[in-house]
Amino acid sequence: MQSLQLRNESLVEIATFLVRRWSERENIIIEFSDKTETKTRLKENKVILTSIEKRIGDDFQRYRQFRISLWYEAMRIKFCKKILSNDHAFGFILNTMETHRVEQLGRNIWRGMDEEIIFNYAYMLVARPQIHTIYGKARIVEAFYQYFMFGAIKGEIQSSHFERIKKASIFAKKIVDEAIGGKYDTEWLEKNVNEIIKILDIDSLLTIPVSLPFMKEGMIMTEEELLKVLTIISKNKEGDFGKIDPKDALNGNNMYDEYNVLLDENKKNINKGLTPKSVGVQIPTVTNIDETAIYDMNLINNMKIKFKELKSGWKEQHFTSGSEFDEENYIEGNEPFFTDVKKSINTKIVILLDHSSSIASDALEYKKATLALCEVLAYLKVKFAVYAFNTHDRNVVCWLIKSDNMKWNNISAKRLAQIVANGSTPLADVYDKMFPILQSKRPDIFLTLTDGEPSDSDAVRIMIKSLKGLGIKMIALGMGTNTIRATTIANNLRHLGYEKTLAVSRLNDIPSKVIRVLEG
Repeated sequence: MQSLQLRNESLVEIATFLVRRWSERENIIIEFSDKTETKTRLKENKVILTSIEKRIGDDFQRYRQFRISLWYEAMRIKFCKKILSNDHAFGFILNTMETHRVEQLGRNIWRGMDEEIIFNYAYMLVARPQIHTIYGKARIVEAFYQYFMFGAIKGEIQSSHFERIKKASIFAKKIVDEAIGGKYDTEWLEKNVNEIIKILDIDSLLTIPVSLPFMKEGMIMTEEELLKVLTIISKNKEGDFGKIDPKDALNGNNMYDEYNVLLDENKKNINKGLTPKSVGVQIPTVTNIDETAIYDMNLINNMKIKFKELKSGWKEQHFTSGSEFDEENYIEGNEPFFTDVKKSINTKIVILLDHSSSIASDALEYKKATLALCEVLAYLKVKFAVYAFNTHDRNVVCWLIKSDNMKWNNISAKRLAQIVANGSTPLADVYDKMFPILQSKRPDIFLTLTDGEPSDSDAVRIMIKSLKGLGIKMIALGMGTNTIRATTIANNLRHLGYEKTLAVSRLNDIPSKVIRVLEG
């Protein structure tokens, strides 16, 4: 079997496509986390997935777990009215019942999921703690979960508690069946949770210490061990799924072809620096563009000379005291002592170029300046990515000019040269399209160059806050026809939540402004 090349940064793209397809919601955002369980935040239109590295099994098995967990979250988005926290017994029990309800509803739509669901059940069961490791009445809740979901309990529990657990489980399944048959939603299920609380003889606010314990990283079950668990699960779940051959569930032949296709596509994308359209980013495809028209060699060379000390890694700095004396600086009244200081730019930056209709009159000079910036960044060996946006065929489009793992070359220049200035400044939509990429790549700085105010200020504020929450420094460069206009744009941008805003009235100053930001 091939080694897994699909890490979180690659999986974000396929995950975004799948969850939107399954849930029929086009605005869902995907995040990965190695610190929390898989969860959906309905109000934020966000799915947070347990990092694939935190799952156990071989590479293919971890991919299958990732995929089916994503399917469950998509079904929650499609069918759930609310998702409560798992931190307390009430929410934990409601969510447990909802898992069963959305699973059954989802199976009616996606009939090829049964083997994958059973396969995932095996790992879910393995992931649960032994009952004796949980103290207090939380032990009863965990035992209820295991019995309700898997028809089995890991470890011993006293007979009186088991009778309550069995009774509560039977009642919960009856309620879920009624909900499905009567087409009732989350709120109807919620009305019945207190009865289960009563049967279990627990407090609804009882703290649940563990909702999904992570297993030891790198842990692998043998095929024999996994098959044994799958045999138990398939038998216990026969009432819901009918007969499922545990060996077929183990092999996952239906998924293996898909997995290999993704591996192959991932390799191509890495080599070419491409990003699938499924996340809303497109790649300019015209190849017969004369990119030389946007090369200003005087500007490029002057910028390279200006920042050559950053290329070498050393810069001469002057001080009021020191061991080496500069006579000319002393005569001129400047700080006379100097030393060489190590300089470097280790910052990862993503640059977004505004190509709305307002820059049309200056499009050529704008492209010359931004291309010069890219040439200098490449010269300084800065890790950077470049995107642009405009309106194409009446739709807002975010264009990939250069990915972070792609060298700056004439292909990137051709992509930039063919972008036509058109449309308004819908920054929120553009940020939303880029969010999965930014979430996976986690650049140090996200710099937006724009000459206008966004058409959706409130939405932009929300997106900026979300991006800052990823640890990304949000910076905006306001461009204007004169100093007053540029400063006004920069000030207006500052109110949107950017950590820093800059102003430029001369397009040729763009490279210097950006490099100074990176130096700082």
